[in-house]
Amino acid sequence: MSKAERLFELVTLLRGKRTAVTALELAQTLHVSERTIYRDIAALAESGVPLEGEAGVGYRLAPHTHLPPLMFDPEEAIAIAVGLRLVRAATDPELGAAAERAERRIRAVLTDAIKQRLDRLPYRIAVLERNADLRDRHARVRRAADDRAKLAIAYVDEEGRPSERVVWPLALMGWGDRWTVLAWCESRKAYRNFRLDRIGKMERLDERFETSETLSIGHYFRTELGIDDIA
Repeated sequence: MSKAERLFELVTLLRGKRTAVTALELAQTLHVSERTIYRDIAALAESGVPLEGEAGVGYRLAPHTHLPPLMFDPEEAIAIAVGLRLVRAATDPELGAAAERAERRIRAVLTDAIKQRLDRLPYRIAVLERNADLRDRHARVRRAADDRAKLAIAYVDEEGRPSERVVWPLALMGWGDRWTVLAWCESRKAYRNFRLDRIGKMERLDERFETSETLSIGHYFRTELGIDDIA
């Protein structure tokens, strides 16, 4: 990539981090030498980008830094547009409305040529009214997971056996054509995945839960799946 592209990517990386990032980490991500990173950091500082940090410690953008809007290449813009349309179709109405607003904002900074490509996209992702109840359930689980609120649910497994559980909703996991709720089940004292479309009655409880190193999304992926995480 050109120096201008590399500087843009460097700012993007720093912008996405809350803590300082070492030159070595930046060099490995951008596939350049640490010396190149030091030169690029100096160039950004000279151009007025408010950076904090020093060699051997790490760098970050100064808090409350406001930078110009991001620009996207055509493939990036298409990927974002398709992703936002999937959010509108496959998640809940609140997130869907946010995705629609985000798409309008992104289109506002795109070039006319990229907008024309977006208008010609072959993707058509329908938002179906018959999924309204499922989408409402999705929203309730998402909010409970965000607030660390326990849920009391009525569930029917694949054999048709009903049960009632108190669960700690940790994540909503998408599997292409369906969603499952990754949760800690109090009655089983173990992680369980519940298909969203098999959850019936759902009640949000006043009781909260706390995650830990041995009870969390990351712990589930490491111990149950043998991986660090999935997108």
